[in-house]
Amino acid sequence: MEIIIISLTAFLASILTFFSGFGLGTILTPVFMIFFPVELAIGLTGVVHFLNNIFKVFLVGKNADKTVLLKFGIPAVIAAFFGAWLLFQIPDAKPLFTYEMMNKTFEVYPVKFIISILLIIFASIDLIPYLNNLKFGKEKLPLGGALSGFFGGLSGNQGALRSAFLIKAGLSKEAFIGTAVIVSVFVDFTRLSVYASKFSKSGITDNLTLIICATLSAIIGAYIGNKLLKKVTIKFLQIFVAIMLIIISIALGSGLI
Repeated sequence: MEIIIISLTAFLASILTFFSGFGLGTILTPVFMIFFPVELAIGLTGVVHFLNNIFKVFLVGKNADKTVLLKFGIPAVIAAFFGAWLLFQIPDAKPLFTYEMMNKTFEVYPVKFIISILLIIFASIDLIPYLNNLKFGKEKLPLGGALSGFFGGLSGNQGALRSAFLIKAGLSKEAFIGTAVIVSVFVDFTRLSVYASKFSKSGITDNLTLIICATLSAIIGAYIGNKLLKKVTIKFLQIFVAIMLIIISIALGSGLI
């Protein structure tokens, strides 16, 4: 069942990533968390995200702006390393707090709570008008790269912050997407290098079938999304996804999942 749900999510999210502030990782991470522990969910998402972005580089990478790529991408890669390292330093052996509801005891662990807060923040960017319209000038590109890279390494979610900073870089739509894809590939490679030491212990090698199915679904979605890029507006879907992401994040942060 998890293969069907995760593959379908990867397919739909990969289409949406061409239009919205949400990336594949932002949507796919909490879905993986329903079925797997937090660290493993982030690792699995990272593998699918990386392989899908490799495919997207061939689709749109040639449109990337080299100057913006350097100013934004280098800080993103450096910060991604520290974010990924921090993920495995957060103590998660004991619950942050516990509570009872309907004769059941729920435990909230530090990593899940932190990730849920981050996901809610990223989802809110598309729901709150002020945040949705929040933009940053070119001089803030290194800062934006560092922030998006750090949170990309920590939680797998970098798309919303990356979009907020790159959108004001004076790029065409094609250059914006191409630049974002290449930055994402480098951040993914960096964080996966850090995650790699945990892969054998976390059980990623035991889920290769799931990774393959989710990746193929994401690639098909990316191909369709690229074809629809100039034809579709998805404001309703953007808001719908944000609401669903917040619901899942609340469930994650409250110990329900």
